[in-house]
Amino acid sequence: MCVNGVENNCSKVESTDGHFGNNFGGCCNIMVVNEKYAVVWPENLPLHSGVPLLCAGITTYSPLRRYGLDKPGLNIGIAGLGGLGHLAIRFAKAFGAKVTLISSSVKKKREALEKFGVDSFLLNSNPEEMQGAYGTLDGIIDTMPVAHSIVPFLALLKPLGKLIILGVPEEPFEVPAPALLMGGKLIAGSAAGSMKETQEMIDFAAKHNIVADVEVIPIDYLNTAMERIKNSDVKYRFVIDVGNTLKSP
Repeated sequence: MCVNGVENNCSKVESTDGHFGNNFGGCCNIMVVNEKYAVVWPENLPLHSGVPLLCAGITTYSPLRRYGLDKPGLNIGIAGLGGLGHLAIRFAKAFGAKVTLISSSVKKKREALEKFGVDSFLLNSNPEEMQGAYGTLDGIIDTMPVAHSIVPFLALLKPLGKLIILGVPEEPFEVPAPALLMGGKLIAGSAAGSMKETQEMIDFAAKHNIVADVEVIPIDYLNTAMERIKNSDVKYRFVIDVGNTLKSP
């Protein structure tokens, strides 16, 4: 379960062949669920850093697959390096794409290049950098949660390129028609994926050693964690160790 970037790390899930059994919620050591909604967990995938894949992982994996941005050799842009962005980079790289991080912070450049292995970096507040990359990307996964213009992102796309929105800014986007008409470009959105896609994503992640960057916390640290999330002070997911820190009533 994910609540604004905080994940529950449950220790066991039991499924049944029939209808839903008693479901006591995410903060427990055993749950009874319909097997159609249970994921088979690979033995080589760490639970603490794999749990966020059920939220941020499928959110980024699904649009890459659904919109054909999973082909080797494509040039894919990832806008934003955070909880969604860092996993979008890892999935795109595993698909064989050349990845460009688009960021509003130059502080993310070194981390993007050295830690996450992106092929190039664009500062979206630098007009010269952006203009130099116009017409070079096959698709962009936009994870930015704050207000920003997507018109420059459309300019980065090749003809028939796709801009997929994952972030949820409070302000609506404004797009002049010519930005779409010239080049036949597409804007789409995506929020999650099906159970079939989720199992496929988990298996793909296990095969390619894809996990989230996490900070494991005790349950009594939850309020502090929520404050840190408000201040963007987490890289890049908190995971609650329920099994070892939840006190018995």
